[in-house]
Amino acid sequence: MKPAAPLIGITSDLAGADRGKKVEPLYFLAQRYVKAIVDAGAIALVLPPTSSSRSALRRLLAHLDGLILSGGNFDIHPNYYGEKPLASLGMIKAERSNFELDLTAAALSQDLPVLGICGGAQAINVVLGGSLYQDIGAQVANAQEHQQSRKTVRRGHRILIEPRTLLRKILGRSHAEVNTTHHQSVKTLGQGLIVNALAGDGVVEGIESTRHAFVIGVQWHPEVLAPRQHHQRRIFAALVACASRRR
Repeated sequence: MKPAAPLIGITSDLAGADRGKKVEPLYFLAQRYVKAIVDAGAIALVLPPTSSSRSALRRLLAHLDGLILSGGNFDIHPNYYGEKPLASLGMIKAERSNFELDLTAAALSQDLPVLGICGGAQAINVVLGGSLYQDIGAQVANAQEHQQSRKTVRRGHRILIEPRTLLRKILGRSHAEVNTTHHQSVKTLGQGLIVNALAGDGVVEGIESTRHAFVIGVQWHPEVLAPRQHHQRRIFAALVACASRRR
């Protein structure tokens, strides 16, 4: 009998919750995330950011073989890493952040394979005790532009893939051209994390855990590049392979 495909949960976004009763709140997720996982041979389950107890999150994760923390147009509030907000801090989505950070903590405690994309990478770092630059332009000297406006059609800038990292093994290359839409980035690393990718200006573009089987965070959007770039598809294939072994 053919083994069942692994089930990968993907966190979704929330819109309209702050606009009062005249606008119905919506959960949404770009199709490209689901397609990347399905193309890699897994089944995707979209996860709405709802208020959940720790026991409810554990029950949810018991059904999953892996997790993707998707990107989104919002910032993680600096309260989570012990800082006061700067004027350049972007939109805050407290309900989504609460859900994703709690879900990530529970997933890491179970050694569930986790891939964080853009803000998802930042969530991994914060959960493990790290901090963020609230705004690269305001806090990193001589930083290049990391917040593209056309991530779906253009690659952005070159990154260096660090040797002897899991990401280097997956991609099979020392450099890559990536698309980025972030204005925040990792400042201090969380416990057990190492940098696996850097931009030319020194901004962290990727992290991974040395304490888990598969925990990787990338600041770019491999799900956008995957249809045209084999090495970006390998990121999702590696997640699915690890989820299959765990299953």
